[in-house]
Amino acid sequence: MAGICDGRVVIVTGAGRGIGRAHALAFAAEGAKVVVNDIGTALDGRGEAAAGPAAEVVDAIRAAGGHAVANGDDVADWTGAGRLVQSALDAFGRLDVVVSNAGFVRDRMFVSASEEEWDAVVRVHLKGHFCVARHAAAYWRDRIKAGDTVDARLVNTSSGAGLQGSIGQAAYSAAKAGIAALTLVQAAELRRYGVTANAIAPAARTRMTETVFAEMMAKPAEGFDAMAPENVAPLVVWLGSAESRDVTGRVFEIAGGTLHVAEGWRTGIGVDKGARFAPGELGPVVRDLLAKAPPSQKVYGS
Repeated sequence: MAGICDGRVVIVTGAGRGIGRAHALAFAAEGAKVVVNDIGTALDGRGEAAAGPAAEVVDAIRAAGGHAVANGDDVADWTGAGRLVQSALDAFGRLDVVVSNAGFVRDRMFVSASEEEWDAVVRVHLKGHFCVARHAAAYWRDRIKAGDTVDARLVNTSSGAGLQGSIGQAAYSAAKAGIAALTLVQAAELRRYGVTANAIAPAARTRMTETVFAEMMAKPAEGFDAMAPENVAPLVVWLGSAESRDVTGRVFEIAGGTLHVAEGWRTGIGVDKGARFAPGELGPVVRDLLAKAPPSQKVYGS
């Protein structure tokens, strides 16, 4: 198989189903060798791990003439994430791309959320992104120090919930916002090692979305299926290719055939008194600034 990722070695986490599965298949179709990572648990992360989903994706890639291996390590476990990176090196001798996609949800209104639910969601999303990328970055840094050339990619998965917030998903929104900020830091720090870092905020039909947003995610009877997870994969494959080496530190929103560059927090309209404000005088100042500033985007579900 030849394509824009011909010969590149890619790890895709959470690749047994949904968006991750589409990523893995699309990378393989463009010539990449793929490590398909998935622990095979339920939508909420509970239940026993199962190798089935990852193995099925590997079988599909191999049946089409591609190269892939399965991995069942927990991405948010430091040692497991190290094994995942090592599995790419053992199977294919190198690593060029990490696509962090693994995650689950525990939908709960903030005032009802438990500590266990918060910890579980933040762990798999935010710590999961950190652990795998941290091991990969150390590998790439070592290659640079050894005199090799590196042209590597981190592709992270944020969410509209992380960019605008989503009612009933405080932990998920907070973790996804953290991933967007993590991407900016990775891009700034890892550029010297030949590594770019970008994030996507996709909207597609997955186990997470098809129940919460059932009407929006429903498959149409005919015509373009805008919410098919396969619509997200082409951007991720391009971001993982050599062609994207000049793009880093960006967050892209993608849904169907629509692609946007997200505009994050920026220093906006302001005023300088030239001296300390008194609490009592800030009301008119703040209201004047807010009247001139663009309105905030609505929180999903509000």
